[in-house]
Amino acid sequence: MTVRVRFAPSPTGMFHVGGARSALQNWIYAKQQGGVFVLRIEDTDAARNKPEWTEGILSALDWIGIERGSYEGPYFQSQYAGEHRAAAQRLYEAGRAYYCDCTREDVQARTGSQYQGYDGFCRDRGLEPGPGRALRFRTPDEGETVVVDLIRGEPTFENKLIEDFVIARGDGSPVFLLANVVDDMAMGITHVIRAEEHLPNTPKQQLLWDALGVKPPVWAHVPVVVNEKRQKLSKRRDKVALEAYRDEGYLAGAMRNYLMLLGWAPSGDREIVPWSVIEEEFRLEEVNPSPAFFDEKKLRAFNGDYIRALPVEDFIVECQPWLTGTGTIAPPPWLPEEFDPAAFAAVAPLAQTRIAVLSEIVPNVDFLFLADPLIDEAAWAKAMKEGAAELLDAAIAAFEALESWHAESLKSTLEAVGAERGLKLGKAQAPVRVAVTGRTVGLPLFESLEVLGRERTLTRLRAARVRLV
Repeated sequence: MTVRVRFAPSPTGMFHVGGARSALQNWIYAKQQGGVFVLRIEDTDAARNKPEWTEGILSALDWIGIERGSYEGPYFQSQYAGEHRAAAQRLYEAGRAYYCDCTREDVQARTGSQYQGYDGFCRDRGLEPGPGRALRFRTPDEGETVVVDLIRGEPTFENKLIEDFVIARGDGSPVFLLANVVDDMAMGITHVIRAEEHLPNTPKQQLLWDALGVKPPVWAHVPVVVNEKRQKLSKRRDKVALEAYRDEGYLAGAMRNYLMLLGWAPSGDREIVPWSVIEEEFRLEEVNPSPAFFDEKKLRAFNGDYIRALPVEDFIVECQPWLTGTGTIAPPPWLPEEFDPAAFAAVAPLAQTRIAVLSEIVPNVDFLFLADPLIDEAAWAKAMKEGAAELLDAAIAAFEALESWHAESLKSTLEAVGAERGLKLGKAQAPVRVAVTGRTVGLPLFESLEVLGRERTLTRLRAARVRLV
């Protein structure tokens, strides 16, 4: 048997990090088993589907290493509507399903509860198909449905507690439960690896597989991903869009390494490991069924480690989208012709050790490529206190007299200027830093001044001095 897994997202919004985690787990499992990864776009929600969301799914998968052309598909669920309807008809003709015209209000009136499920009222009424009549699956009255799950063991469900659930709406269109099963049958899916939230649907779907005469797949329900309050990650409340992390400057390698740690860990006391190690060591059976905490602070630290591990040449390449702008990344504050690749290459090693996401490169280097620095007014107020004007005057004079414009000579010169005023270097350099870069924090000051150059540095110091008048 060839293992066939599937990833089946809906194109109704941004790509959820939990979905990315499931996709990677399916991808690795298929590779380990010499199997096939199938991508199916579940696009039957016509009111919410948009072509750009489908492209977003494909693009996001490309980014995390599941590239177009390396998998089967994408297939589209809407193309299988005929098979869905045919399966519903077969179940009806076999007596495994029946038509029902009950409304929610009817059921509530009979049961006296808004929480009780369907009461089987139409089971033996013999209703024919008709407008407004839904098709319900007739669940067994006795016995149990055992779900064999690679992660959760054998969850067992009493059949009498499973209500007769709808498999086709009043207009004849099949619902998710049936469409999902029929698609998996049509595509020969052998293993369904998906989020824990689908586990309650599984006994119903397994009953459908049995009723349609096909052996159910092997199930594996991975843990739900939660926030710091241990609430399931929500698009409305939490930062969950994979695209948002990508455009903020998270590296694909860091993201997929971190996602694979949500419910699983590699051997030894380590978390940051090569992808080849994850591909070799990952085991579905070892996934922890408990909820997995998506810790954005930890992910950020991960990303910083990945950035620092890059060869500087690769770091320069990775920074390019933020240095130029793209369709989804805002352009930097400088004009394209103002950017100096050589100047950036000179400070790149300094910046690489100081940023955690690539988007932070812009405020670290913008002073190099703007005619005037972007002044942070809070930083200006903090640095330009009493005595700042005199210190700037002395720094300007000392820098003008320098024969060698190098970081070490700049540092020793300003150190001497500060010492004459009873200031340590940290205090002496604060007004100079803000005058030149606009901020109180950033790249090492004297290396920055060396790259900026004598004339531009002195021009900014003089402009700051005028502003202090």
